[in-house]
Amino acid sequence: MSDGEDRLVDWLRRRLRRSGEDLLGDDAALLGGSTPWAISVDQQIEGVHFPAGLDPGAVGRRLVAVCLSDLAASGAEPAYAFLTVALPGDYPARRLLDGVVTACERYRVTLAGGDTAGGGSRLACSMTVVGRRRPRGSWLARSNARPGDRLWLGGTVGESALGRHLLAAGARLEGRSIHLPERFGLAERWRRLARRAVRRHLQPEPQLELGGELARRRRCAAIDVSDGLALDLHRLCRASGVGAELDRQAVAAPAGLERWAAELGISGDALTLSGGEDYVLLFALPAGARAPRAAACRRIGTVSARPGVRLLDGEETIALSPRGWDHLNGGSRPGP
Repeated sequence: MSDGEDRLVDWLRRRLRRSGEDLLGDDAALLGGSTPWAISVDQQIEGVHFPAGLDPGAVGRRLVAVCLSDLAASGAEPAYAFLTVALPGDYPARRLLDGVVTACERYRVTLAGGDTAGGGSRLACSMTVVGRRRPRGSWLARSNARPGDRLWLGGTVGESALGRHLLAAGARLEGRSIHLPERFGLAERWRRLARRAVRRHLQPEPQLELGGELARRRRCAAIDVSDGLALDLHRLCRASGVGAELDRQAVAAPAGLERWAAELGISGDALTLSGGEDYVLLFALPAGARAPRAAACRRIGTVSARPGVRLLDGEETIALSPRGWDHLNGGSRPGP
């Protein structure tokens, strides 16, 4: 088996330390100087990150949102974007670019350059985003957590993963409508939840306002939940040299997700704990700190001095392995 993503990044960090400064590790690289900047890059590949045949405008909007979520996890104010696209010969490039520009306008980002190339059988695009440190704000970092801090989520997890599974099962976006396969003979209330889940997967919302509010706190550790709650929490704990305890009830799949998980032959935990692509912020604040106002945040656990991540379910304590999305290991990362 090839190196997993985290193992490969660890190797690269050791290699870079032999020749210079190591800036890897967080959702964005934080560069100093008179005007400090946060810089991040992400990519979207047809058939890997989004289904083949997805509306080009939706692809462009999704790319921008996914990239800006990394800036949100750093507390940065978005400023500039640089786009690179590799286009199949018959791809409607203007519709893709219109989606990119529309999203940039919405989030007040200046599209400042990039590169285009042709060839290949499927679309591949990447974007580099640049953000400023906010006035009277500090950078957020994964390494800022301390024992006794409270763990928070900036929203729900699991819906996006459900949406990904539904797309794989035949759901599709047509214009503004989500169409589900007829074989799912569930009541309309369950189908509404499914359509919301598909939309959540295809149209993520970067939590920039929440990141900006957290940047004004005295101390805050944060990470973007893109690869799964369990895996990204392990990453935050590792960077801070701490452990964590999660409240099982706070992270349990709600009834609607459990119902769809059963329909699709997966578990609710697979959606909420390791599904990924939620694009909400996971963050740690000192005990007693007030909940942020910028999002529907909820407390999910506590940072501890004891290494490892544990799931507390009543009287039972369950070791939670770092399962989640890993592109270099066939899409999933096994536990230790």
